[in-house]
Amino acid sequence: MKLKIRKDDMVEVITGNDKGKRGRILQVDRERGYVTVEGVNLRKHHEPVRQTKEGARTGGIEEREGHIHASNVMIVDPKSNSPARIGIKIQDGKRVRITKGKNASGTALD
Repeated sequence: MKLKIRKDDMVEVITGNDKGKRGRILQVDRERGYVTVEGVNLRKHHEPVRQTKEGARTGGIEEREGHIHASNVMIVDPKSNSPARIGIKIQDGKRVRITKGKNASGTALD
């Protein structure tokens, strides 16, 4: 699946239970079309209790980010601070991602 979203982009969730939340992209799965966003779609993970070499016990219930489909997020325009679509523009012989849309400023993201 062709995605114009990259790791460390700031995105906003546009649909689902976490609609309106913003976060940084931690991971992108291009084959399946999923992204993992920081602080979004938190899931409980039960970690088994283990004894470390120092004698401390680790384990318990952790909250981890689950993946969501890439179509459910939009990149946040750095200038207007609103969700925008992504377009490609050629500048100085290089492909550059720009913001597009009604409230977008058209700034380069790279």
